This record gives sequence, structure tokens and C-alpha cells, in this order.
Amino acid sequence: MREQARYYIVEGSALPKIFRDVAQAKLLLETGEAETVNEAVLKVGISRSAFYKYRDCVHPFNNMLSGRIITFQAILRDEPGVLSSILSVFAASGANILTINQSIPSNGCAAVTITVTTAGLHETPEELLRKLREQKGVLRFEILAG
Repeated sequence: MREQARYYIVEGSALPKIFRDVAQAKLLLETGEAETVNEAVLKVGISRSAFYKYRDCVHPFNNMLSGRIITFQAILRDEPGVLSSILSVFAASGANILTINQSIPSNGCAAVTITVTTAGLHETPEELLRKLREQKGVLRFEILAG
């Protein structure tokens, strides 16, 4: 009978270099920076046999908050620069914008939904929301999902 797999969370610097290199090669393949296993292993400097030996055992741990997706909903005044200032706040915070949807403005206002990933966020979502609400032309800004 096969023993049940056991997992550990270990800081990357404590791992043997080969495990970090295999993880890097897998990332190159996932992102398209390398098209083939051969290309990926050449870029990180390991053998194909080492890659295949460990590829199914090495899984990078992603902090749940770092990859979190949040959808914001806003009501903005239909004035030049309002949406641009909102997008600048997202950029300064390190949030990565995935989608932007805006309704056709009516009565001087437009509904906007913005979905972001928090992988590079330098502040809490609550702090980001506070800064967004303070922007000129924002009538309402709230977290819709996430």
C-alpha cells in the first residue's frame, strides 16, 4: 500500500537549489517564457532528467491574499479625468487590473466595475478602498466581491 503524501510549507531559501530551479522552470512554461521543457531547463541551468524527477513534487505555495481577486463597483461623475485618477490609485497600490466595465453615462454619472488581483498590493484592500472613495468625482465605491 502506498504511503499518503505529506506536505510541508518551507521557505524557498531553505530548499535545495534544484527544487527552486524546477519551480522556476515550471513557471517559465506556465507563463510562456519558455515553449518547451528543453528551453525551460536550459534557461534555469538544470537537466531534463532532474526536471522530470521533481516536477510533480514541487509546487510553489501562493499566499491566499496574494492572489486574491476583488471586484469593485463604483458610481463616478461623468467628468474628464475621473476614471483616470481611479486607475492611477490602483496602479500606485500595486493592484493588477484584470477587467474594467463602464456603463454609458446617464444623468451625469456612470457605473463602473473594476476587477483586480491583489498579488502585488502594497496595502490592505480596505486602505485601497478608502483612497478610492477620496478621489474627486467618486459618488460611491464599494467592494462587490472578493
